[in-house]
Amino acid sequence: MVTRKNLRHAKDDCRALTLMTVSEITHQSSRTASVPSVRPHVATLVMLGVIVVSAAIVAAWFAGEGTIRMIFQQLSIWQQNPPSWLVVPMATTWQLLAPTIGLWVVAIIVMKLSPQPQDWSRTLIVSIILILAVRYVIWRSLATLNTTTPLDGTFSLLLFALEMLVLSTSILQLVLMLRVQHRRHAADVLSQVIVSETFTPSVDVLIPSYDEPAFILRRTIIGCQAMDYAYKTIYLLDDTRRPEIERLARELGCEYITRPDNRHAKAGNLNHALPHITGDLVVVFDADFVPTRNFLTRTVGFFQDPEVGLVQTPQSFYNADPIARNLGLENILTPEEEVFYRQIQPIRDAAGSVICAGTSFVVRRQALDAVGGFVTDSLSEDYFTGIRISALGYRLVYLDEKLSAGLAAENIAAHATQRLRWARGTLQAFFIDSNPLTIRGLTLRQRLAHLEGLLHWFTSISRVGFLLFPLAYSFLGVVPVQATLSELIYYFLPYYVMQLTVFAWLNYGSRSALLSDIYALVLCFPLALTVFQVMLRPFSKGFKVTPKGTSSDRFTFNWDLAMPLIIMFILSAVSLWRNLGICIVDWQMGDYTGHIKGLGLGWLWSAYNVMLLGISLLILLDSPKPSVNEWFGLQRVVRCDILNVNPQSKGLAGQSSATDCHQPGSWSTISTVWGMTTMLSEAGAEIMVTQRLPKLEEHQTVAVALTILEENLTLPGLITCTSWQNGFPVARIWFEPLTLAQQRQLITLLFCRPGQWLSNKTPGEFQSLLLLFRMLFKPKVVFERRPSIRAIAIANV
Repeated sequence: MVTRKNLRHAKDDCRALTLMTVSEITHQSSRTASVPSVRPHVATLVMLGVIVVSAAIVAAWFAGEGTIRMIFQQLSIWQQNPPSWLVVPMATTWQLLAPTIGLWVVAIIVMKLSPQPQDWSRTLIVSIILILAVRYVIWRSLATLNTTTPLDGTFSLLLFALEMLVLSTSILQLVLMLRVQHRRHAADVLSQVIVSETFTPSVDVLIPSYDEPAFILRRTIIGCQAMDYAYKTIYLLDDTRRPEIERLARELGCEYITRPDNRHAKAGNLNHALPHITGDLVVVFDADFVPTRNFLTRTVGFFQDPEVGLVQTPQSFYNADPIARNLGLENILTPEEEVFYRQIQPIRDAAGSVICAGTSFVVRRQALDAVGGFVTDSLSEDYFTGIRISALGYRLVYLDEKLSAGLAAENIAAHATQRLRWARGTLQAFFIDSNPLTIRGLTLRQRLAHLEGLLHWFTSISRVGFLLFPLAYSFLGVVPVQATLSELIYYFLPYYVMQLTVFAWLNYGSRSALLSDIYALVLCFPLALTVFQVMLRPFSKGFKVTPKGTSSDRFTFNWDLAMPLIIMFILSAVSLWRNLGICIVDWQMGDYTGHIKGLGLGWLWSAYNVMLLGISLLILLDSPKPSVNEWFGLQRVVRCDILNVNPQSKGLAGQSSATDCHQPGSWSTISTVWGMTTMLSEAGAEIMVTQRLPKLEEHQTVAVALTILEENLTLPGLITCTSWQNGFPVARIWFEPLTLAQQRQLITLLFCRPGQWLSNKTPGEFQSLLLLFRMLFKPKVVFERRPSIRAIAIANV
């Protein structure tokens, strides 16, 4: 751990070399915007060098160059005659399966004894997997490469390299996983001084905005104002200079800051605000993220320790991501980010390398000033700002507690835009001064953690390669792996089965291995292309905001993302039947070795790829999203007063939307029914009642006053539709314009309740396999082509 003395020295050194005021940073950034770095792009040269050298070696090998040919011939001899300790024991198939079965039983017992990974159980399982992984790598490198011909050798070595790239990230992650940090108990203790108000640093809450709709900003501002902390000031940072947003800030009573240009996008917007604020701590929420009331209560206490520079909390989402929604699995699949926030961030916390995620974090103003504000020379200003703070000796803390929620990307195009921006911004690390692999002040463990994160984006290249290799076997007759069935059982199967068994357990139920493959495959082509683009031209594209607050009334297919997958699907389908034909021919001719080889390397691999590609294409078909409002399955007891509205009144709420719905003389109660909400949003509600409701004719409405008893909140509305569900009458209500006080109370109920954002568990591997078949044979586009009556009613609301 860094001592206070070391921290002080690190700060002094940094100030002596680079420290300047925020105003100086802002002024200088306007003069250096087009030149993020003047250093040679070493990463680009290394990548190009590897490609050129590899191509030269392969070309010489094909041309029959003597030395190259001799080297590969010798390599082939070694592969065909591995060390004696790698030779599979002479045993029956069941005897060879015994280690796999034994390890599987151990894993099951450990998971039963420890349903959640604990120090002892996680260390035991991770150690076993590490041993199996190293054993597998040794076997693959010394006994399975096929270099008998230039063609086979080229594909064999390429497959091995791509596989080792994936394995290197997995092994790094496993090593780091031996230590995990959880801080909920610490938050329980530290929050007591916040509740008792014995520790009260001033807090500035910044909400950077570009072009988000006003209704999204409204809920974010109201949510920030509802936080239980008296010493806070809310600032709306409008980067589009919109008069309606300035009016919104004035209406809600928060500070409004804008600037004359959009230089450096979000980072520039935040830096422009820093000279205008004076708080001890700075909190940043993206425009669509709404905190729970206890956000500051749970996080500010950590700053009693002067070494803590930043506290990051998870990103949670109040809508389904487009992958889950397009597959019709909104209530089954967890968001893609869950793996990162449940598994990766606690590992990084233990390694001292927590990633600042750009929203829902608290940073010490002193630390932010010490690094010159938010980093502007990368698209990932959050990530590199955290690295600079960490390099000064401050500790970055991760509190694994869902204290806010935002909007996930609402269609697959927006999802792709977001992921590609993350990839581009993170990989720019190789070309800027904040490179975590070279910046002064980080420990080896911290650098290894950041290296794992950087290598993660390169695995998209491996994913593309894994789609292509069955085609090489089918159409070119290439055999990239030479291994017997006994060797696969003895070396590959234990590692694979163990990984598959504990995958979801290690990531706390956030993702199964099979479903992870789906998420990795759907964007593998654009991600792989982005990796190459960044390595060649790292700063060729600027910041692109993810669109939010959209709606759609029809299915739309993303052809741009789909084209490479369609081509691969067609080729893989042809390969599937061709490989099956090879198996049948070999079997009829009595070549059982060829049959096993064809089945193992061609047919099964092609079949798996065809299934995943088919599901990926379904993901690229965006489902209708008829309402811009998010609806919650929130159950609250309600009283519904059916009203007789005075025709002289301008509306149920009185004058426009600003007066109380109980304005004397504007209405009278006809009858009262009791019920419970089944769906609730900012725009309306669906309630199940205990009494029969009048049947409404087309375009007919009934005025009501809906009172949510638990909240003592009365909302004016119109019943627009009635129906029956499960034997009970159901009414759908559209709210009339609400007063600001009603809006505040409703938004707080919907978005700000402490503990409301739960961590659901993803299905296990077997259930995930069944889901994959269900997606293929019962696609949403066919069986849910027409929106349901309920969806149409909600859209109308």
